Amino acid sequence: MEFCDECGSMMKANDGLWECGSCGFTKPKGDTAAYTLTEDQEATEVIESSEETSLPETDARCPECGHDRAYWYLQQIRSADESETRFFICSNCEHKWREDDH
Repeated sequence: MEFCDECGSMMKANDGLWECGSCGFTKPKGDTAAYTLTEDQEATEVIESSEETSLPETDARCPECGHDRAYWYLQQIRSADESETRFFICSNCEHKWREDDH
């Protein structure tokens, strides 16, 4: 992602140039190997569980194994005017589940 030096708007890639859609400012892209262009937005879940996690732990019953402790995190997956979704990862079997506010 690149931002315009003149007006601060997000620039778009066009051949070998970055082009501002707001003010028309252009500049060379530089090393094209450093950039990745995608058509669609990728999945946003990036948190993976491991034996050594920095996620907080809480009392929560795992629906898979019945263990009473789980790691948790919040993630905004719906529109900004709705509450976050709580995700849990069992500290025993690493089963993942979510809890929504309804």
